[in-house]
Amino acid sequence: MLTEQSAATVRATLPVVGAAIGEITERFYDRLFTAHPELLADLFNRGNQAAGTQRQALAGAIAAFATHLVEHPDERPDMMLNRIAHKHASLGVAPEQYETVRLHLFAAIAEILGDAVTAEVAAAWDEVYWLMANALIAIEARLYAEHGATAAGGTWRDWEVVERVEETPDVATFRLRPADGAPAPAFRAGQYVSVQVELAEGARQIRQYSLSGAPGGDVRQFSVKRVLGAGAGSGAGSGVGAGSGVGADGASLAGAPDGEVSHHLHARVRAGSVLRVSAPYGDLVLDGLDADAPLLLASAGIGVTPMIAMLAQLAAAGHRGPVTALHADRSPAEHALRDDHAAYTAKLPAGASYFFYERPDAGHPAALTGLADLAALPEIPAGTRAYLCGPLPFMRAVRTQLIERGVAPADIHYEVFGPDLWLAGV
Repeated sequence: MLTEQSAATVRATLPVVGAAIGEITERFYDRLFTAHPELLADLFNRGNQAAGTQRQALAGAIAAFATHLVEHPDERPDMMLNRIAHKHASLGVAPEQYETVRLHLFAAIAEILGDAVTAEVAAAWDEVYWLMANALIAIEARLYAEHGATAAGGTWRDWEVVERVEETPDVATFRLRPADGAPAPAFRAGQYVSVQVELAEGARQIRQYSLSGAPGGDVRQFSVKRVLGAGAGSGAGSGVGAGSGVGADGASLAGAPDGEVSHHLHARVRAGSVLRVSAPYGDLVLDGLDADAPLLLASAGIGVTPMIAMLAQLAAAGHRGPVTALHADRSPAEHALRDDHAAYTAKLPAGASYFFYERPDAGHPAALTGLADLAALPEIPAGTRAYLCGPLPFMRAVRTQLIERGVAPADIHYEVFGPDLWLAGV
């Protein structure tokens, strides 16, 4: 990986770079969007930029990668790289864009750190950058090739909306099929697609949405939560219950605007509309499972969407092992895809569901009141593999409880909608 000389330099300068990485990424994005305004309009999530979450995620990724290199020089952090590469491939990121990023990132480093960036320091961090960039380029090329694309971004296709279902007042499911009549590409339960829409002023914004239907067939579906900015009635809280307003369109953090794409889809897209959709991506999938393996699928809010696809796949495959479906939400009325959630779990021979609501009602007497609490579960079988999706505080809380109950950290997998702030915090 890193040469010995560069490793020593990075190790010595990591505290300084790490302390300034927030300022560096802020300056980087300012420079990048000044030079290339089209990237903010047509590639980067403007909501995440306004809230600052994309900057936090980039800073966290750079710091985490560099720390891994100096602490584990003979290992590559494949889990982190794979997650980033899937997001990049779903957006159509091209290899040549890494040189553009490097140009503005290193200019930002020099501006912020000044004379501390000697030729030796610059060379060492350049080596770090290209180790990360080249690894991502290779993984992304493989992902494109798997979908038959000969170039970056070659997996975009037009899809026609054949049905729209109002799941809750703020969640709609869109069912689509390829507009050209060709077969729909296969996907694995837990994956997502990118959806590109043209907004009123001409910007082409992209968001990722988990596929919420069973794998197979010619129709694909994803479910979209209308995202309200903080202060606009979103009720953003700790997220341990679920109604934090976090969706694929961005998080309801302080200063976050309403979700541009989610509002566009809710207001304008009906049966007959055509959407530009990517091939499926994402690494939160049920690979290599034994039919008797114990599983726990924990979700909150709109994080339920990949879990529905997973439960549908498990039911179709006749999974015999215990499967625990845990979900937290504001109320039964706000629990999107609730009937599917319960029905797929009931089809499993050893399936059990636990639904927590902050505001339960008399129509759902079996529901649990309050925030998600694993103490309500009778047991967690040895060897359980857990999958988490929802607001970050919810996932952190569930992960802590799982580890306390004996689940190995390596067996806990998660999906983050939007920038991965979990990574930024480690």
